[in-house]
Amino acid sequence: MKLTRKELTELIKTKLNKAGLTEDHAEGVADVLVHADARGVHSHGAMRVEYYAERIAKGGINTSPVFKFEKTGPASAIYDGDNGVGHVVADLAMDEAIKMAKETGIAIVGVRRISHSGALSYFVEKAANENLIGISLCQSDPMVVPYGGAEPYYGTNPIAFAAPGNGDDKILFDMATTVQAWGKILHARSKNEPISDTWAVDGNGEPTTDPFAVNALLPIAGPKGYGLMMMVDVLSGILLGLPFGNKVSSMYEDLTEHRNLGQLHIVINPEYFTGLTNFKQSITNTMTDLNNIKPAPGFDQVSYPGQRSAAREKENEKNGIDIVDDVYNYLISDVIHNDAYDNKGAFAK
Repeated sequence: MKLTRKELTELIKTKLNKAGLTEDHAEGVADVLVHADARGVHSHGAMRVEYYAERIAKGGINTSPVFKFEKTGPASAIYDGDNGVGHVVADLAMDEAIKMAKETGIAIVGVRRISHSGALSYFVEKAANENLIGISLCQSDPMVVPYGGAEPYYGTNPIAFAAPGNGDDKILFDMATTVQAWGKILHARSKNEPISDTWAVDGNGEPTTDPFAVNALLPIAGPKGYGLMMMVDVLSGILLGLPFGNKVSSMYEDLTEHRNLGQLHIVINPEYFTGLTNFKQSITNTMTDLNNIKPAPGFDQVSYPGQRSAAREKENEKNGIDIVDDVYNYLISDVIHNDAYDNKGAFAK
């Protein structure tokens, strides 16, 4: 089913509002989810709505949070989300980071006590649209075996980066520190499709292509991905005085409980370094240089990070955003949720 951005946003907003979010918070979540779907990252799009609706309805997300922003230094601050919906809190915290970076050259804002916040690319793109460099990283619940281990300890712990070039040019990069994000497994389950045998392992620690048999995910590039996910956990968990490692709350284990997750935004103003004009021109040159590199066999072109997603977003704006039938049917139904996620553990089906 293809929907316009406006249609999809309205469907998501209505469902989350009925689940218990205020209208403005529901719209804030919808904006982030539609951003993901428009760029083809369906694992972080509308397919997440039912999970959020169930958690909201069961009290696991504070629907009347009291947000608190506190500057802790010239370029540092904490944004406490009071376990409100993560998308909205992370967005407001990025707005504060942008303001600070414009004034001081750099801003580091820790985001404390939030729920799942969706695709990090949404937040760093806001910084790039303000002629700033954006970096965001966040912790997630343990579902990844550390390199050499047989039990999960860290989460998928994603990292996102964005930098502005000339005009509409921008580099936009968003990745999990696992071979694939857990949402990709969920997407494969929703379409009943197999996964690559390099993504995850089953209960015996053996590679699996069955998304329903996944018992743990694998870090990207072995020990390197393991080191990156540790870094993310330190900066978005330990640094903010929050639960860390295998103490991070599960996404699905108890939907009545607040999650107390952490996120960190870093925003840099190029004007304070090489100068904005020079920086943006160099980013545009980088993008052009990468496109002009001779492609390897089997490739038509070398793409810069975010290029294919940006092209997909433009195409979807024109032709509509494709949503799987099961998700669409849920969005248009009167059902708030089907009690499908609570007490399912980290690897909810």
